[in-house]
Parts: sequence; C-alpha cells; structure tokens
Amino acid sequence: MRIALVAGPDAGHAFPATALALRFAANGDEPVLFTGTSRLDGAREAGVDARLLPGLAPRPEDDDLDAGARIHERAAHIATCLLPELDAVRPDLVVSDVLTAGGGLAAEMRSIPWVELSPHSLYLPSRGLPPIGSGLARGTGVRGRVRDVILRAATGRSVRRGLRQRGAARQSIGLPRRDPGPAARLIATLPALEVDRPDWPPNTEIVGPLLWEPTSAVVAPPAGDRPLVMVAPSTAVTGAVGMLEASIEGLQGEGVALIASLLESALPPGAPEWVTGGLGRQDVMLADADVVVCGGGHGMLAKALAHGVPAVVVPGGGDQWELANRAARQGSAVVVRPVGPDAIRDAVRAVLRDPRHREAAAAAGASAAAVADPVAVCHAAVRR
Repeated sequence: MRIALVAGPDAGHAFPATALALRFAANGDEPVLFTGTSRLDGAREAGVDARLLPGLAPRPEDDDLDAGARIHERAAHIATCLLPELDAVRPDLVVSDVLTAGGGLAAEMRSIPWVELSPHSLYLPSRGLPPIGSGLARGTGVRGRVRDVILRAATGRSVRRGLRQRGAARQSIGLPRRDPGPAARLIATLPALEVDRPDWPPNTEIVGPLLWEPTSAVVAPPAGDRPLVMVAPSTAVTGAVGMLEASIEGLQGEGVALIASLLESALPPGAPEWVTGGLGRQDVMLADADVVVCGGGHGMLAKALAHGVPAVVVPGGGDQWELANRAARQGSAVVVRPVGPDAIRDAVRAVLRDPRHREAAAAAGASAAAVADPVAVCHAAVRR
C-alpha cells in the first residue's frame, strides 16, 4: 500500500511521522513523508522517502496570532499546493498530522481516504471534561461538575469560532462546509497519559508513542556513579526558557551528575565537570537516567515514561501544562512553575528520595502493552 504522510517541521510532529513511516516500511508498505526542509535529511538518512511539503512558508495575509486562522486557512493553502505531489505519488491513504490539516483536506479533494495522526493525547473538546489545556482533572460531585460546565461555556466561543474558520477554509477550496472527519484517528500516546471521556470518537485508537531518534550519536554521561539527572529543554516555541541553566545552578553541590539532551543548542560556557551534553540518542541517555527534567512536551515526557524514568516537568504553554498535570496526578512527575534553580533542586530531591515516582513511571510505561497497532488501524481504514 502506498501511504503519503504529511507533517510540519516541528520536532514533536515531524519525528512521530517519521517513526510511523518507518513502521509502514517495515510492514512492506511504500510510505512517502512530506515535511519541512529542516527534517528532510534526517528522515532520508533513516531510509524514509522524504519530500518537501509545499505551502509551509508564511504568506503576508496569514495571521499567526489567530490559532484558528493559522491552522485552517494555512491548511487550505497547503492542500492546494500538495495536490500535484499527491497526484504524482498516487497514495492509497493519506496520514495527516493533526496540526498540518492540509494533508487531510488534499486527500478529501482527491477522494483518498485519510487518517489523522495526533502525536499526543486526544485534544478534542469533550462534554465530560474540563477544557483541554486547563490541566484540571474531571470534576467530581455537584461543584466539580458545575465547574466544568462553566469552564466549557467560557471556552465554547473559541471552539465555535474555530469550527467556523474550518468551514470557511473548506469552502474556499471547493469542499463542503461540513467536515466529515478522517476515516480513523491515531492517538500516539501512552494510555497512562490519556483520560476517560464519555464521548470517545469512533474509529479512534490509542497506538502508543511514535518514537524516533534523529541521530545515531551517543553522548557519554559524566564519570562516576552519582544519580544521573537528564535535562531535555523544550523544543517548542512555547516552551519554558532557562531550564538547563537553572538545573545546573540548582543542582550544584547536590551530588548528582547531569546530562543534557540538546537538539539545536549547546552547553552554556563554563559548564562544570559533572555536566555533559549535546545532540545524542535520548534512549541511551534514559537507560542510565534516574530522573528527567523536561518541558512537558509529549515526545520527551512519553519517552521518559516509556523507559520508566520519572520526571520533573517545567511546563511552558500549549499542551505542556495539560500533560504535566496528567503525569503528576498519575504519580510519575513533579511540576515546577515558574522555573528557578531552587524549585528544580527541590523537585529533583523529591523524585530521587521517593521510590513511588519511579514505580508510577514504570506503570505508565507498562500501559503501552494495551495499545493498537497503527499500521493495522490504517489498513483497516482503507478497507472500510
């Protein structure tokens, strides 16, 4: 089966799409990944047929401060640009990242079945949950349920505006205003990071994290047998800043070693001898880590829990606050906000001293045993 995968260049979206492309190839399928320039070489080196996703460049009329416009209007533009590429590939299926919705629109324009890939938990609004992003657990009792109703009403206007923007974007490229949705959804998370909802969409499957290492390099940890703290600063534009510097300052004299996973930066000048870091395989770092300090982006958090490593989470914006609080409620993480040396030191101490955090992380990782196979879900969607 020929599959076109469409994802933007952000690491949290391009990397899972690359991982899925490799899963398809291992199954004997023929995947083609459309993504941004910055991710092409890495995917190609891994053996993926990776091609430039057209239409990614911002246009003068784009309003990136309006999330709905950024997603839907840009998606309509990308869809029209992508059509010649799809015509050349002639895929049997399109897999479109949830934030790069143009892949799904282009597939619909060509009557090709398509599947939506969420490289994180399911973030659709629910009639039974507080708004996604609040970080709140589902309300219990009369007061809790009333609180959730009020919060949903407060965000309902934004939700409805987004739906109107999507309908207008669809009409602008000749599609019906009403969105029929994908043939299936892949929720690429750990079950432990998902929440129960009364309105789980049909044909929506949790398939486990789609993890991929963008490098084969290995960064050695500092010498010695001290507890190892891994620091992975957020790659998201909304991530908290200063995490690595605060970790080094806060953990000075704590008797730990620190290894930093750096995708596009370097260690600060004058880093002490108990600190190493650079671009290296995160799975190798996690094999020795006792705790991870990270921003709460889904990729790093899910990877840590998949390895049974508890986390100190310094969430920024976007979905990081939501995920940080889900992990904290599950017991595998401690949330730090705002970032600061003392706060990170105290949180790392708490995680290292309480074995229940590592036990909860191991349980979260073990929840992956109950996920569906994303390749099988996609093949079933085509057969339907």
